[in-house]
Amino acid sequence: MKNIRLVVKDTEFARQEAEKTMAWLKKEKGLTVHWDEKEPPNSNPDMEPPDLVIVLGGDGTLLKAARLYGGPGVPVLGVNLGGLGFLTEISLEEFRVIFEKILAGDFQTQTRMVLTAHIVREGEKDSHPVTPFLNDIVINKGALARIIDLETSIDGEFLTSYRGDGLIVSTPTGSTAYNLAAGGPILHPALETIVLTPICPFTLTNRPIIVQDNAVIDIRLGSKVKEVWLTFDGQVGYPLQQGDVVRVQKAVNPIHLIKTPFKNYFEILRTKLKWG
Repeated sequence: MKNIRLVVKDTEFARQEAEKTMAWLKKEKGLTVHWDEKEPPNSNPDMEPPDLVIVLGGDGTLLKAARLYGGPGVPVLGVNLGGLGFLTEISLEEFRVIFEKILAGDFQTQTRMVLTAHIVREGEKDSHPVTPFLNDIVINKGALARIIDLETSIDGEFLTSYRGDGLIVSTPTGSTAYNLAAGGPILHPALETIVLTPICPFTLTNRPIIVQDNAVIDIRLGSKVKEVWLTFDGQVGYPLQQGDVVRVQKAVNPIHLIKTPFKNYFEILRTKLKWG
């Protein structure tokens, strides 16, 4: 393990910690370290893919890192300098101890399913790229838009037409994010399933549904409503128009998150959700 990529939260504190971490990894460990702020992604086409991605920030920073660098077999170490920290579960105090274990090969990863989505417009794939996401996509209306209709099918079979403020399609990893706030279920992150959760449905019997991981989900915008957006992990967004189909399916490559040896998932869940 020689080539390290740092992805850092855009705060002064995180940048200061990144400078310290970079100096430690280079001078004391003799590693090659690249940092987004200093070397933007794809700035050097000959740059080797990283052996390890270290995230210094919160869950949003890790979602960005997963989208940019989550290639086949690349482990991601999330160090929490942010808020909630479901994904960045390792504290700053634990970081160097755990990193020494990583160098010795004494670590475990948990595989997290990734989904992709793209827009099909007028029967053809739009210019918007096929985009991976670790948490969720959200289709929702603007503040002044009316109720929208989202005709949804699974593997070509009609499921229902959701009428309301929008729809969340989430991975198990993302089940504790917007999905949970909208009344969706908590799924263990090791599961390989997909959950669809309507946002403020007009029909109260429209409830969240969990489908198999190999499903191909098509969501067609049936309403002629302005200001409808497709958002990936709350970070990248595209406007939708009537007739657009958002196609969601499982990505080829999952993300491998390095687990902390000091606590388990249920302990993190109890802490973050303040269960008794």
